[in-house]
Amino acid sequence: MNRYPFLNSAFSLSEVLMHRPNASALLRGGEACPGIRGIVRFYQTPLGVVVSAQVSGLPTAEGDCADRIFGFHIHEGGVCEGDPAFSDAGAHYNPENCSHPFHAGDLPPLFGNDGLAAAAFLTDRFTVDALIGRTVIIHDRRDDFTTNPSGDAGSRIACGVIQRDCRNCLWR
Repeated sequence: MNRYPFLNSAFSLSEVLMHRPNASALLRGGEACPGIRGIVRFYQTPLGVVVSAQVSGLPTAEGDCADRIFGFHIHEGGVCEGDPAFSDAGAHYNPENCSHPFHAGDLPPLFGNDGLAAAAFLTDRFTVDALIGRTVIIHDRRDDFTTNPSGDAGSRIACGVIQRDCRNCLWR
């Protein structure tokens, strides 16, 4: 049975987001940005995976035209540990050995809004099943979508391990 029957006629992001996700990652900030908290949810659909992110506690910038843009990636490792920050999360998830920005784990950036960010998008670069046990990383700078291997996105400031969704996984 199709969990998303509305997809037979037209894609509706809002309807996908009303369902329980297939997987999620609870984000926490590292030593440089301990106040970061968030959740990234993953919804498998017939058209690909809908990724939804909500984050608070991001670094801010002063002045007009100064809000921050943050690199946002799936990494191949399965732990949010290591020094420097979250280094044990490994490199970008890249099962096809593509060059940057064509790694499966290369995601659209998060646009800071006074310390908050929210995003939702559809991608066919991976399935939810392929992501279980991997990590989501937020970087302190924007991804330039050019520089190999990681887009010159800077330090890793937040991390979360992707897990099958559970009823008790709440955004903290």
